[in-house]
Amino acid sequence: MAYKLVALDVDGTLLNDDHMITERTMNTVMEAAKQGIEIVLCTGRGPQNSIPFMEQMGLTGYVISHNGGATVEVETRKIIHQFGMDNMALTPFMDYCREKGVHFDVNTAFGMYVDNVDALAGPVRYMYENYLMMPSNLPAWEELEGPVVKFTAFGESKDMDAVYEEWGKWTPVFNMLRSGEYFIDLMQEQASKGNALKQLAAMRGFEAEEVLAIGNYYNDITMLTFAGMGIAMDNSPVEVKAAADAVTASNNEDGVHEALVKYCLS
Repeated sequence: MAYKLVALDVDGTLLNDDHMITERTMNTVMEAAKQGIEIVLCTGRGPQNSIPFMEQMGLTGYVISHNGGATVEVETRKIIHQFGMDNMALTPFMDYCREKGVHFDVNTAFGMYVDNVDALAGPVRYMYENYLMMPSNLPAWEELEGPVVKFTAFGESKDMDAVYEEWGKWTPVFNMLRSGEYFIDLMQEQASKGNALKQLAAMRGFEAEEVLAIGNYYNDITMLTFAGMGIAMDNSPVEVKAAADAVTASNNEDGVHEALVKYCLS
């Protein structure tokens, strides 16, 4: 099968554990693009801290950001599609986080907000610095520019396990998923990487069989199962590997490079 669209997760997939794209992987992605394959980043990050990786590789096109919450054109920063959330329905989750001391942020397509930027310290501040995105103070709902597309809780893995278990007992209002060991994301019910990738593929005129996707975590499963070829990184949990059609090397061993050479460039 000649794949025409390649969807790449970012953290734990395209990037190694030092949050870098290796020269080897970058050159291979660029070669795939040179041969006419469209590259789209599908990430839990927002456009502001995912588009720079496209620009670093000299690529145009699109990023699917916020785990499918918003699809954005790289060159124009135009929002192609977004899944808006019911802000009022977030109130119980925000109250829970404030009562339990769980850090959270609220995301529009291009904005990220927390209760008090000046209070950010320790692991929380390091997390934002590491992901190249500093938030602003959360204004009143009516002052936000655009709908909320993602709500994220952040903390130690065991704490997030407990929060995920607790919220799982509530009446489902949002799509809730683990986007990383330290994160829980809430999104609009239909929002997912898989649904956003399906929409983008249709817009670009590609069948699912012409799409190849590579990812490493639970939030990638929907895009791995949508794509004609879904590839899990070796650093993926066993459930993600089980959902994929194939497994490549880890993110620290140029797994994206290995997969593209095997399935797209050979």
